Amino acid sequence: MRLIRLLSAALVALLMLVTVAGADERLRMSTTTSTQDSGLLKALLPPFERRHNIKVDVIAVGTGQALKLGEAGDVDVVFVHARKLEDKFVTDGYGVNRKDVMYNDFVIIGPKSDPAGIAKAKTAAEALKLLATKGITFISRGDKSGTHTKELDLWKAAGISPKGSWYVEAGQGMGPVITMATERRGYTLADRGTYNAFKGGKTDLAILFQGDKGLFNPYGIIAVNPKKFPHVKHDLAMKLVDYVTGPEGQKIIAAYKAHGEPVFFIYKK
Repeated sequence: MRLIRLLSAALVALLMLVTVAGADERLRMSTTTSTQDSGLLKALLPPFERRHNIKVDVIAVGTGQALKLGEAGDVDVVFVHARKLEDKFVTDGYGVNRKDVMYNDFVIIGPKSDPAGIAKAKTAAEALKLLATKGITFISRGDKSGTHTKELDLWKAAGISPKGSWYVEAGQGMGPVITMATERRGYTLADRGTYNAFKGGKTDLAILFQGDKGLFNPYGIIAVNPKKFPHVKHDLAMKLVDYVTGPEGQKIIAAYKAHGEPVFFIYKK
């Protein structure tokens, strides 16, 4: 009898585990590395997951790759920052219901001594031109991310096709690139959010150029089109879109700070 009771108890426990596991749906989201490296997602996603009893599986890559995952139907929603690429994603039929989420800006960081003298530049393009002219180490994301796309736009504005030993294409996310620039005492273009999360403990590089209107960095969230990919969890994706752009999600984003400083800003409505 005791064995039967033990087996029955074990069966009940197993059924409970199966029931709990079965109740947890999973939503796949591809996003840029900056939302993860900045620490924002750790604050933003848990309330949504608890409310809907789901798990958001995050794939943090460059914006270009995040959108490619959406184009392949491998995720349910994308959360990225490259407006031209986002608009094309929607126009080509891969995404629906793009919504503005937040914004920050890009900054050019480097050694406090500023050997390239970019702090005196009047535009971001001029700052990069100084780096190229002096052959000072610059670490590029080189990964077709939103940050990399912005960097290439700035080189184009400067009339320069960067190449040479001073120009290093890392093919890495923002965090590793900041680390690499720190180790090599070079410069890089970074989103302010990830930089704020890294400064002090993980990097001693300083912001040497900022404020150019061309460095504006908006983020958007897009549900993958269910008409193109019937298997995607569109209803759940839209619940996440509504949460992130709604009062609760926007409040969390606005309140989130790294080292006491805001990381992202929300649009005034």
